[in-house]
Amino acid sequence: MPLNIYGKQEDTVDWGDEVDYSGYEWFKDPPPRPEPAPAPPVVEPYVPQPGVIEQNEMFDFALKSAPSVLHGRYKQYGQLGVLGWCPEFGELIDALKNLGFEGNMFVSTRSQALKTCEDILKLNLDIEMQIIVMHLSSQIARLRRFLDSDRQWEDYPQPRFPMDPHVQYGA
Repeated sequence: MPLNIYGKQEDTVDWGDEVDYSGYEWFKDPPPRPEPAPAPPVVEPYVPQPGVIEQNEMFDFALKSAPSVLHGRYKQYGQLGVLGWCPEFGELIDALKNLGFEGNMFVSTRSQALKTCEDILKLNLDIEMQIIVMHLSSQIARLRRFLDSDRQWEDYPQPRFPMDPHVQYGA
């Protein structure tokens, strides 16, 4: 008696006669061979038009200048200078969004825009009117959402509303 894999004896099972394969033509119709994967298409490198290069350079300059311009407006006009600067910054954001939607924004322009947002928030402007702080923060958030919608930022200034309405704030 043959032994199984556990060392025990088993009876041999006989299923009957052998199958007759005579006359069968093996591999007469072989299975089709898989076709090779097509080569990836050759993509032409992106060569921007001269106007696009010039546009990105202008945006880069404007973004690098934005924190200095804001600080200058704050020094010259105080809190209202910041409030007056916000619509100009909003126009810059709208123009950047158009550039991006057209597919013409360079990676360097995007990186500079994100850096500009950080630089503006680091200016340490002493703004008492919390509505101005919130407006400036919302403009920065709008640009950041467009440029990197998946990321969460924690560097926004915290609003400082007075807790007791009888206490004069900022005194």
